[in-house]
Amino acid sequence: MEWKQRPEAGAFLSIVVYLLLAAGKLLVGEAAGSDGLKADGWNNFSDIIASLAVYVGMKIARKPRDCNHPYGHSRAENISSLLAAFLMMSIGIDVIAGGARSLFQEETTAVPDPLAAAAAAVSAALMTGIYAINRRLARQTNSAALAAVAKDNLSDALVSVGAAVGVIGARFEWPWLDPLAALVIGAVICKTAWDVFVDTAHTLTDGFDERKLAVYRDEIAAVGGVRDVADIKARLLGNEVVLEVTIRVDSHLTVAKSHEIADEVERLMKKRHNIQATHVHVEPQSRAERQG
Repeated sequence: MEWKQRPEAGAFLSIVVYLLLAAGKLLVGEAAGSDGLKADGWNNFSDIIASLAVYVGMKIARKPRDCNHPYGHSRAENISSLLAAFLMMSIGIDVIAGGARSLFQEETTAVPDPLAAAAAAVSAALMTGIYAINRRLARQTNSAALAAVAKDNLSDALVSVGAAVGVIGARFEWPWLDPLAALVIGAVICKTAWDVFVDTAHTLTDGFDERKLAVYRDEIAAVGGVRDVADIKARLLGNEVVLEVTIRVDSHLTVAKSHEIADEVERLMKKRHNIQATHVHVEPQSRAERQG
């Protein structure tokens, strides 16, 4: 796999863009007199930390197995996703708190220059593009950590939209528009963070989609020589599925023939679902079980 096709390429792209946006927003925010844009810039600096953590987690996940990690280091990606969810939640809560404070403050502030709204709008458009790139790459590589980064990118695009709305509201003497947008955007960010947390926690506790398991079971049961699928379970190690299945075959088959059937099950799962690790346990089906 080429480097540009790896999930860490998306995290690295986010780091570079966040660096440029943070510096640009702080400079423009200072020149245009916009506290909202400057706050958005500091928000992007916090995103750099989150993206760095995810990037490091992805690099660790690619390390090969060793004596202390016989299944590899793939779940480092899931830990990175959790960290991204916590940071996103903290950003969302901070945005909500800022909006709530603005609703109750009575003092008026200087109207920011329209340049601040333009900068925020450009940032929102750019982050939406980065979100689309990372979401596509996350689907191609089946990376939960990069999917979390993509959702964080979308959250940042929404924050920038809120900053632009705040500047526009100030220009039209609608001071309530900024805190209202902040409350809505903060709620969206918190919801996104919660979804990332729930999905990652489900994976870390060895949860797996029951519908996919049902599909696997039906396909394996249709393999020639398989009399019954006695048990099937799966879990995710990073972005790789590990499948364990127990099949029953005719008790009169030779060991070699039974092994051929197990190999066919492995080939089927690899071909149809790109499952690289399918562990097949073969049991003989007795006459009583066949009659039952």
